[in-house]
Amino acid sequence: MGTKGWCLLFCLVLSGAADTERQWRAVDVVLDCFLVEEGKHHGGFVSDKNAVKALLVLRQVPVLDDGSLEGFTDFQVGTLAKDSPLVTFEASVNLVQIPHAKALLHADCSEKEVTCEISHYFLQARQEATVETKTWFITNMQVSGGGPSVSIVMKTLGDAENRAVLPPTLDLPLGPQGTVLTTVAFQVTTHTPSLNFLLGSSASLNCSFSMAPGLDLTRVEWRLQHKGHGQLVYSWTTGQGQAKRQGATLDPEQLLMAGDASLNLPSLTLKDEGAYICQITTSLFQAQQIIKLHVQASPKVRLSLVKKALAPTLICNIAGYYPLDVTVTWTREELGGAPVPVSDTSFSSLRQSPEGTYSISSFLKAEPGPAGATYTCQVTHISLEEPIKTSTWVAPPEQRTMPFGVLFASSIFLLALLYLGLQRWQATSSKVCQDSKASWVAPLLPQSKKKE
Repeated sequence: MGTKGWCLLFCLVLSGAADTERQWRAVDVVLDCFLVEEGKHHGGFVSDKNAVKALLVLRQVPVLDDGSLEGFTDFQVGTLAKDSPLVTFEASVNLVQIPHAKALLHADCSEKEVTCEISHYFLQARQEATVETKTWFITNMQVSGGGPSVSIVMKTLGDAENRAVLPPTLDLPLGPQGTVLTTVAFQVTTHTPSLNFLLGSSASLNCSFSMAPGLDLTRVEWRLQHKGHGQLVYSWTTGQGQAKRQGATLDPEQLLMAGDASLNLPSLTLKDEGAYICQITTSLFQAQQIIKLHVQASPKVRLSLVKKALAPTLICNIAGYYPLDVTVTWTREELGGAPVPVSDTSFSSLRQSPEGTYSISSFLKAEPGPAGATYTCQVTHISLEEPIKTSTWVAPPEQRTMPFGVLFASSIFLLALLYLGLQRWQATSSKVCQDSKASWVAPLLPQSKKKE
């Protein structure tokens, strides 16, 4: 029975299980993997296609059970079909914790896939000769759809009875049942390999690890890779942390007591966007996880109407958004009708602020018709849960010209009143001036003239 058969059995048990008290139970997690023959590396998924099919069985992994695992049996090597993968790895998890094992176990039932790659691993430091006789492997598992990512380092157990000879490129120690017997000695996990945060908010990048007894934590390093450039964000070495990015923190108590190496970043800017590499180094091993951080800024939308009198134009201004892609659509709705898409629009040139956000304006010449119409500008962006809609009503031409006509008539009336008032004032002023002139001239005349 292959992994699909085991998953089908599990799904049937899951669907018919009764609700009981949740408790921990040890189960076998079976995964289809690829064993990479070349492209040996220290961690992360490889791109080398020279690989063979393999099966990974994580033995007796503790999983929180709600009663759905009742009747679920352990994996039996003898039940493998003839067309099963060439190599089977059995891995004991007694020495370390395997977080998110339930996500690995339920992946197929949840219509998700687990990418699993196994490759040879080379130690970071050399110990006694007995250690060097072991064969080491690293396995990287990734649940699709934004699920957890787990990297484990495995070492072979005891002296193998024989070694695999098919294909010739493989040189693997095999146990009594023809499987590679290993134990997990180190794991690094993140349950959020991809994150979206708004500009100005705070982010926590999850990264945790577990190691076998006898190993010492020597270094934790967070690096940021973006657009071909890399930089150190935070480092911790033998009890001392150093932040290269202002405000970046890591809880040293949680690091040492719980294996929590999560990084906290306050007040996000667009410069914080990129792929963060969480690298954990012990006295013997080194493994890493990659968390992609996407910083987003929601657009602010404002709709205005200009040139109300003659040719009304609507302007939908979309400002302060990130990333670049944005969709702007228009609709026109008459009274009692349904919204109708409008396509005769134009856009301004793209503008970018000093902080990196974008702005753009969309223009539309309104044709409200004899009864007027309501125009709506709709903006869709990845940062929005729902599109932003803003509307305005555009009056028909008659209603738009009426205020202008009233204003024109009022202006003519006021000018006429002003003209008549001015004429009256000029006439009155002329009469007053004549009377005043006569009263001044009379005293200056000779007496003879006065008698006359």
